[in-house]
Amino acid sequence: MTERRELDTGAAATMVLLTAAWGFTQVAVKLAANDISVVMQGGLRTLVSFALLLAWARWHRIPLLERDGTWWPGLIIGTLYASEFFFVYAGLAHTSASRMVVFVYLAPVFTAIGVHLFVAGEKLVGIQWLGVALAFTGIAVAFGDGFHSDPSSLTGDIFGIIAAFLWAATTVVIRTSTLSNASATKTLFYQVGIAALLLPLASFSMGEPGVVALTPVAVASIAFQGIIVSFASHLAWFSLLTRYLAGRLAAFSSLAPLFGVLGGVVVLGEPLRPQFAFAAALVILGIYLVNRRT
Repeated sequence: MTERRELDTGAAATMVLLTAAWGFTQVAVKLAANDISVVMQGGLRTLVSFALLLAWARWHRIPLLERDGTWWPGLIIGTLYASEFFFVYAGLAHTSASRMVVFVYLAPVFTAIGVHLFVAGEKLVGIQWLGVALAFTGIAVAFGDGFHSDPSSLTGDIFGIIAAFLWAATTVVIRTSTLSNASATKTLFYQVGIAALLLPLASFSMGEPGVVALTPVAVASIAFQGIIVSFASHLAWFSLLTRYLAGRLAAFSSLAPLFGVLGGVVVLGEPLRPQFAFAAALVILGIYLVNRRT
C-alpha cells in the first residue's frame, strides 16, 4: 500500500482550486436558472460527466461491468447521489446560492458522525465533537436568520440539509461496503450513471420546462458543472486521496462554503446579513475542526 504523506504546496494549491469549484457550483446553477430548469441542470450535468467517465474508463482500460460484489451497494449509492442532487437543485429554486452551500456543506459533519458510528477506527475525539457542536449551532443561527429575513427560503434550506444527509450517507455506504476496495472510476460510474437516468425523469415528472434557451451562460454553466465539477474535480480528488493524508485533505472542505458564500454575494448580488455571516463562520469552523486529526 502506498504511504500517504503530508500535503505539499502543489497539493494545497490543488485543494484550493477544487474547493473553489465546489463552492461556485450553486452560483453556476443560479446563473443558468432562467435558461435551464434547475433539476434538469442536474440531469444534464450528470449526462455530460457520465459520457466523459465512459471515455476515460475506455481510454485507461478500466473495467466497469465485471462481477466484483459492488452491484447492490453501487445501486444504493447511485440512488443516494441522485437524490442528493435532486434536493440541491430543487432547493435552489427556493433559496439563495450562498445559503444553500452552507447547508449542503453540513455533509462533512454528518459523515464524521456516520463513520464514528459504523466504521471501526474512525471515532471522533473531543476537538471534533466541538466542531460538530459549532456546525449545528451555525445551522440553528442560519435558520433563525431565514425566519427573520426571508421565510420563503426555509423550504430550500431544509432541502439543503436533506442533501447534506444524503451526501454523508453515500460516503458511509462506500466506506462500509465492497465499494471501499473498488476503483474511484467505478464508484463514480455508479453515481453519475444512475443520476443521469433519474434526474431528467424527476425533472419531467415535476413539470419543469427543461431547456428554455441555449444561451452562452447556460452552455458555460452546464460545461462547468459537468466537465470541471462532476468529472475532473472528482478524479483529481480521488487521485489526491491515493497520495496524501485524507484528514489533511478533508480539512480543506471548510473552504468550499466560504467560496460559495462569496460567489453568491459578489457574482449574484445576494445579501449577506451579519447573522447569516456569523452562522456561516460557525459552520466553516465546525467543518475544519471535525476534519482535524489530533
